Amino acid sequence: MRKLGIIIGVAALSLAGPALAYKLIAKSVTVVAGKAVTVTPGRDWNRIGFARGKVAESWTLDGLALNDVTFFGGIPDNTTLIKDRQKREAPLPRFSKSMLPPDIAQLFEGTYRVALRTSQFSIDSVEPATFAGKQGFHFRYSFELINENVKRKGEAYGAINNGKLYLMTYEAPAIFYFDRNRADFAALVESARI
Repeated sequence: MRKLGIIIGVAALSLAGPALAYKLIAKSVTVVAGKAVTVTPGRDWNRIGFARGKVAESWTLDGLALNDVTFFGGIPDNTTLIKDRQKREAPLPRFSKSMLPPDIAQLFEGTYRVALRTSQFSIDSVEPATFAGKQGFHFRYSFELINENVKRKGEAYGAINNGKLYLMTYEAPAIFYFDRNRADFAALVESARI
């Protein structure tokens, strides 16, 4: 009976899909993230081994459920932020180079509402900011994932440069993790260059 339980457990793990692969991004080493944003981290990070889109990638310290920094490195006009996996049933909103900061915040919200199928999402503030040496914007947001009773907070810095959107986001559970690693995200943003 015990062997049967082990076999079922191994089979379930294999059906769950491939394990996430991580690559260490060492402290003080300048790297290109999202194929276009150059950053120099102030501490070691882990790069996730799968891409969310052609120019989108995520980093974490403790696992994506606890802290997630995502780089969107030059989203072209009329393109989605992440890979549009359900184009027919639930198409993702598309970026337009004529968007203003509030429009980009709504684009981000719309992407999360469709991709994560969550109705629990709010944009908490939008303001001007400098990002990667360019005139840009900063917005804060909060959300909950479906079937999870964990409030998450996030913030994003971005800019449109030569008609493309460059964006960095950070999100984590509102309790403990968001505040714990917010300064680490701020240091990445401060080092960012396009």
